[in-house]
Amino acid sequence: MTDNTNIWRELLNKRMLICVFTGFSSGLPLYILISLVPAWLRSEGVDLKAIGLFALVQLPFTWKFLWSPLFDRYAPPLGRRRGWLFITQSALLLTLPAFGVLHPTLDLWACAYLAVVAAFFSASQDIVLDAYRRELLPDNELGLGNAIHVNAYKIAGLVPGSLSLILADHLPWRSVFFITALFMLPGIAMTLMVSEPVLKNGAPKTLRAAVVEPFQEFVSRNGIKSAMLVLAFIFFYKLGDSMATALATPFYLDMGFSKTEIGLVAKNAGLWPSVFGGLVGGVWMIKLGINRALWIFGAVQMAAILGFAWLTTIGHNLLGLAAVIGVEALGVGLGTAAFVAFIAHTTHPLYTATQFALFTSLAAVPRTVANAATGYLVEWLGWKPFFLLCFIVAIPGMLLLLKVAPWNAQDKSTKPL
Repeated sequence: MTDNTNIWRELLNKRMLICVFTGFSSGLPLYILISLVPAWLRSEGVDLKAIGLFALVQLPFTWKFLWSPLFDRYAPPLGRRRGWLFITQSALLLTLPAFGVLHPTLDLWACAYLAVVAAFFSASQDIVLDAYRRELLPDNELGLGNAIHVNAYKIAGLVPGSLSLILADHLPWRSVFFITALFMLPGIAMTLMVSEPVLKNGAPKTLRAAVVEPFQEFVSRNGIKSAMLVLAFIFFYKLGDSMATALATPFYLDMGFSKTEIGLVAKNAGLWPSVFGGLVGGVWMIKLGINRALWIFGAVQMAAILGFAWLTTIGHNLLGLAAVIGVEALGVGLGTAAFVAFIAHTTHPLYTATQFALFTSLAAVPRTVANAATGYLVEWLGWKPFFLLCFIVAIPGMLLLLKVAPWNAQDKSTKPL
């Protein structure tokens, strides 16, 4: 009874509720850019090649560490975190409805410029939200708090990916984008209602300090060798999983599944196991600690890759498809919960914005670089050998755990129940 009471006490507190709002506010603008905007462009007659190029608007999420020191150094009127949050969220509230004013076939370049501006403000909001969450959560709540954030992030995708598309069948696009943008209001309300985190040592005194000191602190705290091992781990831990899922939909099509079958199964067997895995992983981390969670959840994440290889042997089988998507989503939910908690735990409270942005940018590199080669690998190897290769690629990340998160080392996030 005591264990259950402690777990519910961890779940039901104000900090966890704030993480729901941070996740939803973070996910909404990104899913508008990657789900709603392409649907809008296609429905207005834009060709697929041009729509594909819109994927480049995600580049600000990879390079956000370049301007993150500004958010550590300067403090607007509402505070260093709340002030920047209010600015970026208000900018998104004004920017996102502007898509509905444009006509894609006549103003395609204007649409592209607007998408880049929206991506910049979205990436900037992520910098501040990540820093705020790290400063808000005590070490023992990093796992659960970040798991709740990640899951609220995914659920936010249901607004532009489902609700907005339904509205588009009944309303003009101008109204659809306006209504969708209004879902930023809960995040703005949260920003105005929460309190500013208190830093014992204060913010960096100069812009140079905000740029240089986060890197100096990270290296001096860990030593060059250990710092490089941590950065290598951040790059490799989800590399195999990221590569395996990069061409998931074309793979399902090649296995003979229809678009309708993929859509129905993916929505039900993919989203909810991922959400469940993230929440269970977050609760479990309260007892396990981040180190052991990285080992266990990473093993599940690797095993899920083999599910794709298994599907190549059974072919068109809806139950098999549901099982593969469900297990993979569960593995992603668990692995992401531990991974994001590890990144948060690795940052120093004085430089959270810059260090968090650097680490998450590094983690995003596989999605934008390594994944670009997956099509060539499949053409060369075939589907089954490709997935076995992805499994092998995931091994270095697990081996690096021996150095960066040893199983028997008691990390500060562990809390006896």
